[in-house]
Amino acid sequence: MSVRQSLLAILDQGPCYGYQLRHEFDRRTGSTWPLNVGQIYNTLERLERDGLVQRGDTDERGHVYWRITDAGSAEVAQWLSSPVVRTPATRDELAIKLAVAATLPGVDVAGALQAQREASLRQLDALQSAVHPGTAADGPEELAWSLVRDSMIFAAEAEVRWLDHAERLLAQHPQHAMDLELATERPKRGRPATRTPAIA
Repeated sequence: MSVRQSLLAILDQGPCYGYQLRHEFDRRTGSTWPLNVGQIYNTLERLERDGLVQRGDTDERGHVYWRITDAGSAEVAQWLSSPVVRTPATRDELAIKLAVAATLPGVDVAGALQAQREASLRQLDALQSAVHPGTAADGPEELAWSLVRDSMIFAAEAEVRWLDHAERLLAQHPQHAMDLELATERPKRGRPATRTPAIA
């Protein structure tokens, strides 16, 4: 999730100060990814350094209003019109954990998998039973919240399906046959070559 581009997109609607940006971000994401004010100001300072925003007027309460620059507006337009590319280099902690566990002697991989399935199903249940915390039914804030929540539901459902697949795959291989002992060959210094799964 890009906090940087999200804050820029909000500033493209008009000048805001830090707490106001946090509130606007929460309204547009259903408070699903709460940001602290320090994170917002750090992001604003980086955006200012990059010439995408500038400090504007200060009100009587000391709030500094940040304004987007033309370059910032151009970046927002580019971000909104471009697809999100999910790179194969993104590390999935769960997949890595199970892959490592499956190759270690004496690890109860089935138990680890079952514990994860129970946690994933609890998370899925909580997401499915969640209701919009606001009062304006069928308004733009509820729509934004629903989009985020539904995305999380689909991701949780996909995780449960993948766990089912992993269980079937592991059942085809006896645990002792999958154990990997430490390699006796000494690795060479330097970074290993990056390998990504081939995608047809």
